[in-house]
Amino acid sequence: MDRRSFIKKAGVTGAGAAAASTLAAPAIAQETPKVTWRCSSGFPKSLPTIFGAAEVFAEAVAEATDGNFEIQTFGAGEIVGALEGADAVKNGTIEMAHTASYYFTGIDPTYAFGTGVPFGLNQRMTNAWMYEGGGLELLNKFYAKQNMISFPAGNTGAQMGGWFRKEINSLEDMKGLKFRIGGFGGRIMEKIGVVPQGLPGGDIYPALEKGTIDAAEFVGPYDDQKLGFNKVAPYYYYPGWWEGGVTLLNMINMDAWNSLTPAYQGIVKSASALANSVMMARYDILNPTALKELAAAGTQLRPYSQDIMEACFDAATETYAEISAENADFKEIHDSYMAYRKEGYLWFQLSEYNFDTFLMLQQRAGKL
Repeated sequence: MDRRSFIKKAGVTGAGAAAASTLAAPAIAQETPKVTWRCSSGFPKSLPTIFGAAEVFAEAVAEATDGNFEIQTFGAGEIVGALEGADAVKNGTIEMAHTASYYFTGIDPTYAFGTGVPFGLNQRMTNAWMYEGGGLELLNKFYAKQNMISFPAGNTGAQMGGWFRKEINSLEDMKGLKFRIGGFGGRIMEKIGVVPQGLPGGDIYPALEKGTIDAAEFVGPYDDQKLGFNKVAPYYYYPGWWEGGVTLLNMINMDAWNSLTPAYQGIVKSASALANSVMMARYDILNPTALKELAAAGTQLRPYSQDIMEACFDAATETYAEISAENADFKEIHDSYMAYRKEGYLWFQLSEYNFDTFLMLQQRAGKL
């Protein structure tokens, strides 16, 4: 089945599909009115992965509506700044943004759960919690207070832990570092002495090059190579414990959403799900080659030390308790999210972990 057919069938289902088959042509035409939206991405157009998911979404919507529902996609900064998407959507300046919700934790830390929190869920667990575990309903209960609704529309998987101008061997080495870090991770890093810096993706390279910052994280091998970070910082750390399964959201103005026909709303949901799947697949195809090229060019791969990992985990747990004590929205979503984290890792450590570990050992032995 081609993408257009899939989206059309997924967008109008059940009673809606049955009714559509009996409608006269003029009535059907009324179900596909002309609509034009503007979608601002939180990322530069130069990245076909993370920006490209917005294009996948827009193309699927257009194909499913015979071009009657047009979503114009704009790169970060073209019409809205990368860190201004939530306010622009909330206020109706634009109809939607494709972005990372954790960019907006300064408005309310509850925003973080839409994209992911430190030591949270991996990509598969995130999808499970959102689609089948009640997570998306809880998120949209919160986002409704911000005059918007959201749908998962991309995932990077577990990210890398950043580029450093000097080697980091212990927790002590982290103290005083000016580190560009996205989302909620900066708040945790601050507790161990790091000085977090909030910069859009397009501003990271010159800041690293000039030494304005000491380290920076963005996504992973493919995107980071495209942005040239390996040219100005030789040490590449892992894992990105603050971004274990980063979801990108389609954040939609509530008035714009309510103005859509039920058929168009169904198409938006289905096209978002398609973008969610395609983005992860692109990263999984592109990252292995990019990682090998980076290593061949001299990048030094380094794991975070155990003392850094444990200190950050403890700091994250402490931070969640502090915020939960004073923010009811945060606590409600946190409790659901963390309850599933406990159950999810119970299952994953049994079959998934052992299967992957065995094959990784075969890969290291040159048998794959």
